[in-house]
Amino acid sequence: MAAHSTIGEALQWGFSTLASSSTSANLDAEVLLQHCLGKNRTFLYTWPERPLTSEQWKHFEQLINRRAKGVPVAHILGEREFWSLKFLVNETTLIPRPDTEMLVETALNLPLPDNARVLDMGTGTGAIALALASERPNWRITALDKVDDAVALAKANREQLGLSQVEILQSDWFSAVRDADFDLIVSNPPYIDEHDEHLAMGDVRFEPLSALTAADEGYADLNHIAMHAREHLKVGGYLLLEHGFAQALKLRETLVSLGYDKVATVRDFGSNDRCTLGLWHGEDA
Repeated sequence: MAAHSTIGEALQWGFSTLASSSTSANLDAEVLLQHCLGKNRTFLYTWPERPLTSEQWKHFEQLINRRAKGVPVAHILGEREFWSLKFLVNETTLIPRPDTEMLVETALNLPLPDNARVLDMGTGTGAIALALASERPNWRITALDKVDDAVALAKANREQLGLSQVEILQSDWFSAVRDADFDLIVSNPPYIDEHDEHLAMGDVRFEPLSALTAADEGYADLNHIAMHAREHLKVGGYLLLEHGFAQALKLRETLVSLGYDKVATVRDFGSNDRCTLGLWHGEDA
């Protein structure tokens, strides 16, 4: 294609190039061209005959070719929007998913005190903890991750978003946690079966397996958190876990067996079982 192709021609080339490799070819091409031009989607379709400079075309071509190889758009751009906030992303941890916004929404709707203590386990980019902090500035939030690079990324997002009140620590699950007075423990842990065939497909090929998979058919980390959260929740505190769409029933049974009360599952925007919560009344309840 000529270096000075128009916006419309560039979009059509992007659509056709990505058609066989991406299930969201049109959206991907639009987002990547917006990035190259520094313009919004409306501009692309208002001015389809406007020519690209040779530099703009070369940049767009490079980005489309990377996406055609399967590289996630978020990794190409180095950022992803979550809860209307822009998060830096890289290959060290998971890309924030829209489905996880249901976890944030559910947490915000819980009857917690104005100065609630909240623990986010396996924070990754910091998306959950920082989204909560953006809505509840008086909550005292601690975010943990085992991976040093993920901790650094979460701290970078904390600074970029100006949410310095969030504490971010390196911890292998609860290893660095000594307190036992949290009003809420929340987590989006690894929950995919290690043998799931979908791990060889799509964007997850470019994300660390340690952030995706867990032993025991994907339940190992969910069960570990559910068991040990009891040692760190105050009486009347909540545990809230994201999980796979087919894991809700077994996880609810586990929470009930561990002594949690008012156990319930919340569906995401696609009507899939997405997160399960339980209320901790203490060992003697």
